[in-house]
Amino acid sequence: MFRNQYFNGWFCAALLCWLVLFNQFNDFQFLVDHWYYPAIMVVGAFVAGVTPEGGGAVAFPVLNIFLNIDRVMARDFSLMIQSIGMTSASIFILTHAANARQYRPVLWMIPCCFAGFIFGMQLMQQLPVFVIQALFLSLITAFAVIYSFGKHRGDRLMLRSLQKHEWPLFATVLFCGGICASLFGTGADIILYTLLVTRFRLQEKFATHMSIMLMASMSVLGYGYRLWWDDGLSQYQIQTWLCAYPVVLLMAPLGAFVLSKINKEWMLRGVAVLNLAQVGYFLTNKPSLDKGPCIPVRGALLAGLFFYAIRSLEKSAAAGRL
Repeated sequence: MFRNQYFNGWFCAALLCWLVLFNQFNDFQFLVDHWYYPAIMVVGAFVAGVTPEGGGAVAFPVLNIFLNIDRVMARDFSLMIQSIGMTSASIFILTHAANARQYRPVLWMIPCCFAGFIFGMQLMQQLPVFVIQALFLSLITAFAVIYSFGKHRGDRLMLRSLQKHEWPLFATVLFCGGICASLFGTGADIILYTLLVTRFRLQEKFATHMSIMLMASMSVLGYGYRLWWDDGLSQYQIQTWLCAYPVVLLMAPLGAFVLSKINKEWMLRGVAVLNLAQVGYFLTNKPSLDKGPCIPVRGALLAGLFFYAIRSLEKSAAAGRL
C-alpha cells in the first residue's frame, strides 16, 4: 500500500500537518472525552474507500440520528472529515492508477456539483430536520438495497464523450448531488456512481473511484465554504475534526487498497443491511405521524428510480447493446 513515493509524500505531509494543528488547537483530554468521533470514522472512512458511499454515510446518521448531535454539526463534520479521508483515498487512487487520464472528467463535474451545493446552502437549510434525515436514509438505503442485488455492472474502463442531449442530464444529476451534500455532507458520490454505471456503463471500480474524487472535491470546497464564506465553524468542530483526522487519513486509502483486491459484493450487501438497520432505528426512535410516512414514501420513489436504472442496464446487457 505504501510503495508509491508520491502517496508516501502526501501521507507524511498530511500527518505532519495534523501534528502541528493538534498541538495548536486540541489536547489529549479532549480526544479522550470525544473518543467516539475517531471510533465512528474507523468504519466510516473504510466504507468511503471501498464503496460508492462516502464516510458521511456513516458519520451523519450516527451523529445526528443515533447521538442526537445537531444536524448542521453532523453535516459539517462529514464534510470536514471527508476533506481528509476521501482526498487521501483520491490521491492513493491517482498515484496507483495505470492511466490517471481516465479520471479527467471529474474536473468538469466539480463546478456543476458545487453550484448545487451553494443552491442547497442558500435555499434548503430550513427544511425540518426529520425530513432531511428521512431523505438521507431513503437515498442511501434505496441505493444500497437495489444496487446490491442487481445482476449487472457496467464494463467500460473510461467515460465516453457525452452527446449533446446528455449534457443537461449529467448537469442536473451533478446539481442534485451538490444539494444532497449541502443537506447531509454526502450523497453526491452515490448519485454520480449510479449515473456512471447505468447510463454510461462504466465499470464499478472506476465509477467508485470517480465518485470518491468528486466527493473529496465537494468536501474540500464545502469545508472551505463553511469556514471562510459562512464563518460557520466553531472551535469545537475544529477539535472534533482533529480527533478523527489521522484515522481517516489511513482508513480511506486502506479501503481503496482493499477494493482493488476483493470482490465487493459482500461489502455492498453489508452496507445495505447497515442502512436498513438505520431506517429501523429512525422509525422506532420517537415515532410520530409526521415522521412515519417519510421513509416509506420517499424510499419507495427512490427505490423505483434506482431499480429502473439497474433494470435498464441489465436489459441492455442482455441485448448486447453495451
